[in-house]
Amino acid sequence: MSEKHIVVQGATCECQHGFTPDMLKVSSHSYEYANDKDGSQKLIASTLEIGQPFQANTFGQCKLQPTGSSYKPCQPMITEWTGFYEDATLKNGGNIILEDSKATCAIAGAPCVKITNHGQIAEPSSQNMKNADEDTQAQLNPMVNTNDIDNSTNTENSGIVENTK
Repeated sequence: MSEKHIVVQGATCECQHGFTPDMLKVSSHSYEYANDKDGSQKLIASTLEIGQPFQANTFGQCKLQPTGSSYKPCQPMITEWTGFYEDATLKNGGNIILEDSKATCAIAGAPCVKITNHGQIAEPSSQNMKNADEDTQAQLNPMVNTNDIDNSTNTENSGIVENTK
């Protein structure tokens, strides 16, 4: 799994036979999270995200279903995932989907749905600031005093003016 991201809820997916992307919606479980400091939003996607595991449940029109001058609306029906992480199994019995995994749609009969964005977003916490090297942070963020960030209750001299009315 080196250098590959785990796919989480909200990942962007595209079908090679569709026209628009859709976002993955994890519905196979509600208890294993990644990249979420509060553990409440980024459910880990597993190989059990089959059927219609997308928010809009469409990739626009399907190029495999022509109708004269247009195409029928896409109604994806995912039957399986390939390229998943085989060395770990989630509590729901599914394997972890990776950013280079592909899904097979019943219409295409082949892996045609790819992940274009894994859905993870960097969310630094105060613990990250405690572990950060001060010299490196001073060079990357010369206008930010990292000691002030670490102390979330320190509002003196922060430049924020509160309206007391």
